[in-house]
Amino acid sequence: MQNHQLKFRRLDGRFAVCRLPADAKFPEWALVGAFTSVTRSADELSIVCLESGVPPDVQAERPWVGFKLEGPFPFSQTGILASFISPLAESAVPIFALSTYDTDYVFVKEGYAGVALSALQAAGHQLLGG
Repeated sequence: MQNHQLKFRRLDGRFAVCRLPADAKFPEWALVGAFTSVTRSADELSIVCLESGVPPDVQAERPWVGFKLEGPFPFSQTGILASFISPLAESAVPIFALSTYDTDYVFVKEGYAGVALSALQAAGHQLLGG
């Protein structure tokens, strides 16, 4: 595996990873804040959004801290996400990862944020603005 030295930022806020029925309409409460990710499959509607807007009756895991890898990365470049999450796996930090056209995002439970930052920086990744 190629080892990339990556730059990343911590997203503002605390996040929730929510699960709704596959046929659910997209909820307005998920649009609060600068980051929302929605994935619909045959089994579920999965939403990552700021936890402050999530109603208490919604099935959700929370709170999560988000890290944005500084892309964009070409689709032909391999091992980007693996380079970032390997140190987290080695430190037993559970993650929730997702990708967009330009970059990758990795979420860790808030209680693991300190361990995650230490592991990432020890692996040579650079936290920007933090």
